[in-house]
Amino acid sequence: MTTTTASPAATPLADGLVLRQAQPADLDQIGTLLAERGDPVDALDHRLVVTDPDAGWSACAVVVDGDRVVSTATLLDEVVRIGDVHLPAGQVELVATDREYEGRGLVRALMRWAHDRSAARGHVIQTMIGIPYFYRLFGYEYAIDIPRALTVRTPPPGEGIPALRAALPSDIPAMAALQDTAQDRFDVAMPHSAACWRWLLAHEGSSLWVLERAGTVVATGRTTPPDDDEVLLAEAAARDEAAARDLLRGVAGLVPGGQVRVVHRAGTVTAAAWQDFLDHEPRKQAEQYYVRIPDVATLLDRLRPLLRQRLTTAGMDHTGRDLVISTFGAHYRIPVHADGLGEVVTGGAMQGPGVVGGAGVAPDHLPALLFGPHGIEGLTRIRPDVYAGEEELFQALFPPLTADLLSYYLPY
Repeated sequence: MTTTTASPAATPLADGLVLRQAQPADLDQIGTLLAERGDPVDALDHRLVVTDPDAGWSACAVVVDGDRVVSTATLLDEVVRIGDVHLPAGQVELVATDREYEGRGLVRALMRWAHDRSAARGHVIQTMIGIPYFYRLFGYEYAIDIPRALTVRTPPPGEGIPALRAALPSDIPAMAALQDTAQDRFDVAMPHSAACWRWLLAHEGSSLWVLERAGTVVATGRTTPPDDDEVLLAEAAARDEAAARDLLRGVAGLVPGGQVRVVHRAGTVTAAAWQDFLDHEPRKQAEQYYVRIPDVATLLDRLRPLLRQRLTTAGMDHTGRDLVISTFGAHYRIPVHADGLGEVVTGGAMQGPGVVGGAGVAPDHLPALLFGPHGIEGLTRIRPDVYAGEEELFQALFPPLTADLLSYYLPY
């Protein structure tokens, strides 16, 4: 007996267009659309996602005009760690619309599909690298700094050029372990999923490399294809500083006499090993990852163990009282008990949370408060609609955070 699974219901749109889950028969059209509106390598990336058992066709939606695919988007599963709390997250990628169909709200419809699917997948936030400003129209806000790519003045000294080799599927555990060690020192981290590691091995827009010592992988990195005698080294991780220096020398050997830039991961082994070889020029323009918070109460509820830990670490006893956070149009009370924090209680508009010792934060600044580098103290200095009634309490609850996100696409 053969069991068939019905496709999710299609959604009619204006002008006879239909939004539905992508199907295998759409593969070539989606690939052509992505290549025309984005990068030729996007077609392969999409194929890798939809044919992978961890993602599959349900990860992708299309808008069709009859049999013609005119718009598409894909939702990836991610996990964002903040402290010891792991948050299921979604990331929208591979968005494209046929030029003839722009301005009809198709991306808006696809983002609605992506957010609905994300909720069904249990995601409590979404992250994204996206077009400046555009995705703020869909509830995303800038929150997490993208680290700078610094120019290498001169490679570390040493004999010969270390022999890098292209990573293999068998190297994934070693590469993931090196990345875990590098990310351990960050307050916020997003590692590559198991599926993403597989995709990156076949990805044409970047290459994964490993460096071995006595048959053991001791360093890894991801490079862009050499372009005009320039190469970017990202996601570099190493067991020790000697391995980090050899990794940098090996990458420099990919473009003899050319320019190498490296993504700076502050506080890591590679950052320490390369300190004297990089130009630490000041940042010229703000660059940040987007974060969307679909339900504030749900996210705060997931963060209760972390908030409790921060209170305990700061030596603050708030037992018997509520932590009050207002986004002005709504407010959230978190009871503090002797054995932990109670469930989040959502209330109505609260314009003056300082009166009850609470904190006020405009909703568009909430992602930066919870995940960003400023903390409430820093945001208060630059945002009039972020403030705390009990400053010491909320500075302990919402400190500045360091972050390191690994994404399918490099934000450079």
